Amino acid sequence: MYAGSVATSTDDNDAVRASIVESFVAHNVYRFRPFDRILREDFTSGRNKRATQTIFSAWAAADKALHTYGYAAEDGKPALSPTSVKKLVTGNGKAEKDVVAAHVRRLLRLAAEYPFAKGYDDSDAAAVILAYLLREGLIDVG
Repeated sequence: MYAGSVATSTDDNDAVRASIVESFVAHNVYRFRPFDRILREDFTSGRNKRATQTIFSAWAAADKALHTYGYAAEDGKPALSPTSVKKLVTGNGKAEKDVVAAHVRRLLRLAAEYPFAKGYDDSDAAAVILAYLLREGLIDVG
């Protein structure tokens, strides 16, 4: 199992940012394969048109890297929306990122001071996987 994230800079143009995402995904698929399943959080629209555009650009770059290795991201059924991920992991569909990170640490039995990357993207990635595992009854946290 692997969960990860990569941050890009708004100082870079979209082509560079997409290349960074594609390289990151390709490197980690190569490093951690084989996978039974590739998951990502559902996304329908961002704060504005530009935010939506950058997310879908990142998805296209990730999809290109996944395809190189014969993988494709699955659309969960039902979709793993941000609200459902938060609800499954924390019990609160409106939980803030620091709360999600605390629950991810607890579920993964990490130290309370375990550092996630700035912005909590790594804990968000782990939360998506944990939400899927919880929803499907593949792990028991009781």
